[in-house]
Amino acid sequence: MDILLIVLATIFMLIGLAGCVLPVIPGPPLGYVGLLLLHFTNRIQFESNDLFLWAFIAVIVTVADNVLPIWTTKKFGGSKAGVWGSTIGLILGLFFAPLGIIVGPFVGAVLGEMLNNNNEKALKAGFGAFMGFVFGVGLKLASTGYFAWVFVKEVF
Repeated sequence: MDILLIVLATIFMLIGLAGCVLPVIPGPPLGYVGLLLLHFTNRIQFESNDLFLWAFIAVIVTVADNVLPIWTTKKFGGSKAGVWGSTIGLILGLFFAPLGIIVGPFVGAVLGEMLNNNNEKALKAGFGAFMGFVFGVGLKLASTGYFAWVFVKEVF
């Protein structure tokens, strides 16, 4: 049973790492599930405090990743049109991955602002959307990378 749990944990951890750059896949929660599956083996046990902390980190990073592009678009002067454009750009960018995932929020925010006749704020809002996306990916990579490090340290 331990081998099955370790194999499943490895799969969840790998998918979680992929989810750091693919917005559709929730990377940190899947990485956490990998650690949780590892905890259920007879071979590896984590402290309860660590499990609660890692769950908290996974939830906070996931929420932040969804909120950051909206917040940074607004912070950089974008309107609701820029926020909607950024969101639509991200969704459409999924069809042109990997470049579309990176460029989509920027182009969407710029087009949203331009359609809203805010041409002077368009590039700034697009840059804000891009920065929110980059920061969100960085948070996901840092947290899931840490989960993967703990995983590798315990398994090997």
